[in-house]
Formats: sequence, C-alpha cells, structure tokens
Amino acid sequence: MKRWAALLRGVNLGGRKLLSADLKALTEGVGYARVETLLASGNVVFDSADPAGEIALRLEAALLDHGLKTDVMVRDLAEMRAVIAANPFPEAVLDHPSHVLVSFHRDPFPAEALERLEPGPERLRAIGRELYVDYISQQGMRDSKLLQAMNKAKFPKLVTGRNWNTVNKLAEMLAG
Repeated sequence: MKRWAALLRGVNLGGRKLLSADLKALTEGVGYARVETLLASGNVVFDSADPAGEIALRLEAALLDHGLKTDVMVRDLAEMRAVIAANPFPEAVLDHPSHVLVSFHRDPFPAEALERLEPGPERLRAIGRELYVDYISQQGMRDSKLLQAMNKAKFPKLVTGRNWNTVNKLAEMLAG
C-alpha cells in the first residue's frame, strides 16, 4: 500500500458542490483506506495499491456516478516533496505563501505555452508537471488577469491549483 493525494479540479467553485464527507465516503467506496480530506476544495489523501493513473480513473468514474464531472490529479509523497523542493520562488513562500499557487497537471507542462502568454505582474515557472505562480502583491489573485491570459494563450485545461500552504499540508498528510 502506498499513500496518495488526489486533487480534484474545480470542486466547490461555481456551483460544483461536493462535501468533504461525501468525498471521503466516495473514496472509501472505491476501496481506498485511511481516507482523510483537507479543506472543502477537493483534496483527499488515502492508501491504495493502485497506480496513479488507475486511481484517477476510478475516482473520476465514482465522482461522475455521484453527479460531478471533474478531473483528478494524483501525487504521492515523493512527488509532493519534489514539488516543494523545486519551488522557484523561495522568498515568495516566506513572504506571502497563500499567494503562491502550484498548478498540478496530468502531463508535463508545455514550455511553449509560457511563450504565448502576455506578460503581467505575476511570475510563472514551469517545472515538470507543475506550474508555479507567484501573484507577487497581496491583492494578487483577486485582481489578477492571469486566468484570462492563460485561456487566451491556450494553456492546458487538465489542471488544478493549490496554494503553497495547502501543498505543504498535503505533504504532511502524505507523510503521516
């Protein structure tokens, strides 16, 4: 058995409701053990012998049966620790960790997508399957035009983001 984190895309945003208790029950229902949820934004940590790809497919199917069509990104402890170690903005996570976002992708992030992006005040860096975004100002995410620019630049849609604090809490849960 291995400990995994599943990150659901777009949960509890724009009317896509899923209670943490329902996510826990659903995850247990597909046969995963020691299930814990984090926040009400689609984070679940559990034990499974299944590989990541199978976990994503099984959870997506169970969620669809529950009435929620969404994508699931899966990471283990080693991958989450690598995400933390690769952080290209170490000073930002000390100054404003809730305004540093890690976007988790299923596939490696295409470097050419960043080249298509019109520059804004945010700093972005792609490393492997993750895209790190430093929203710089404390107003950051709320006033940012980055999402519209990403859509215009045709960024990958199979993605879900977590702020730095959540990334670290997930790593702690994976280690436990």
